[in-house]
Order: sequence, then structure tokens, then C-alpha cells
Amino acid sequence: MQQNNTVTEFILLGLTQNPMRQKMVFVIFFIFYVGTVVGNLLIIVTIKSSRTLGSPMYFFLFYLSLADSCFSTSTAPRLIVDSLSAKKIISYNECMTQVFALHLFGCMEIFVLILMAADRYVAICKPLHYPTIMRRQVCTILIVLAWIGSFIHSIAQIILALRLPFCGPNLIDHYCCDLQPLLKLACMDTYRINLLLVSNSGAICSSSFVILMISYIVILHSLRNHSGEGRKKALSTCTSHIIVVILSFGPCIFIYTRPPTTFPMDKMVAVFYTIGTPFLNPLIYTLRNAEVKNAMRKLWHIKISSGSKR
Repeated sequence: MQQNNTVTEFILLGLTQNPMRQKMVFVIFFIFYVGTVVGNLLIIVTIKSSRTLGSPMYFFLFYLSLADSCFSTSTAPRLIVDSLSAKKIISYNECMTQVFALHLFGCMEIFVLILMAADRYVAICKPLHYPTIMRRQVCTILIVLAWIGSFIHSIAQIILALRLPFCGPNLIDHYCCDLQPLLKLACMDTYRINLLLVSNSGAICSSSFVILMISYIVILHSLRNHSGEGRKKALSTCTSHIIVVILSFGPCIFIYTRPPTTFPMDKMVAVFYTIGTPFLNPLIYTLRNAEVKNAMRKLWHIKISSGSKR
């Protein structure tokens, strides 16, 4: 993996060099990461354990929570550990692995959000055909295709990363390895690779965001024909989805659809979509979804009851 490279390791500058602020980073992001893992695992366990959450929407929510947990895990633990380290060293191979994991689970999150939008479209706009179109076999095939698409995207990203020769500076002005900060260290003209990056990651983010927003506009427009109670429930669900889409795609488009320039807020934007969004998603889907909240209450009531009987 280190062919044509004299650099065998990188030094991550992290979010700050100030010792006091580094301690704050440790405390804040430790809380965020634990909250992310606990929140998403709670959703995963609830969906798997509850008979009332067997619809395709919750099938896809299960995989969104799984992707969120893995996506956050690809960056947050190193950020937390590095905040207590004097020298934040990451080996070349570890760096390439992080690039692969970051794009695998990030892309999976995007594809699952598209599937959730498709599910809501069929449920609201084609209600009579919904049981036939969104049967479990079809949903499983769609999830498998999403994993395959994410893997192909990650392979494309890692191929671009492996083509970069590093022969001098090894200071990454970031808290994780990604193609954008790595491009600045490569000892070659990176114009073409950045173009490929924009046409790959940038195109996926932008086109997916446009498709999702158009689909939700169509869904919201079709809600005019629904009854008051049905419209209220569908609107609540779609609002949750739209909030997650905006939170996920805004930072992604900002990072991956522009020339290789650096802005002061880049690291904070990256923090928001790699750590902040996976933390917020469980809150959005549970606080705005009565079915999930009721299923969680029943699950914990059963757990407490069985524990007290023992």
C-alpha cells in the first residue's frame, strides 16, 4: 500500500492545539459518541424486539441506525483518544482504512435515506399497491444493493487515495483522514483527482439531495388528499425525514462539491456530519415518532418486569 511513498505515517493536528480545549474536546465528544452508540443501539434493539415495528419504514430505520453507529465509530474514537495525546500519529494503512470506512458507512447512510423516502412515497402516493411493492423480499434486495453501491463507492475513493504519492509533509490539518485534507499533502498535481472526487462523492451527495427533496415535495403535495388524522401522522413522519436529510446532506455537499480550497469552518462542518448528525438522528426519530416511543416503553417495561420476577 505504500508504493512510491516516503511517508509511512501522518500526524493529525486535530480540532485544537490548546491543552485546555483538548480536554474539553475529550469530554464533549465522549458524551456525543456514547450518546450516538446508545441511542442507535436502542433503536436497533427496539425494532428487532418489537412486533409493532415490522413495516418497511422501520426495517430501513434499523439499517440507518446501524450505518450511523458505524459512521460515527470510524472517526469519533480516534478523535477522543487523540485529544489526550501529545502527538496524534496515524499510520498510512490506518489512514487508508479510515478513508474506506468513512465513505462506506457515509454512503450507506445516504442510500438508506433514499430508500426511506421511496418507502414514504409508495405508502402515501400508492397506498393500495404498498404491500405488494414494499414487501420484505424487495426491501432486503434494496438494502443489499445499497451495501454493494456503498462498497463500490468506497473502493473508488480508496483507489484515488492510494494513487496519491506522499514524499514530504505529513501534517494533516484535520482530526481524521479523508481525501480532501490528503490532497493538500500529495506531491503531484491533484486537479484531476479532485475532479474525480467531486464527480464521485459530490455527485452522490448533490443528486441524492435533489432526488430526496423532489420526492418529499411530491409526497407533501399528495397529502392534501388524505384525511386529517392520516395527514397529521404522515406529515410528522415526513418532517422527521426531511430534517435528517437536510442535516446529513448540507455539510456533505459543502465538503465534497467544491474545488480543493480550505475554509476555517471545514473541520467543524466535518464534525457536524460525522459525529453530530449520527447523534441527532435517534433523537429526531424517537421524539417525533409515537410508535417508536411506545415500542421502547413496552420493551423496557418487559425488561424491568422480567428482572423483578427473578
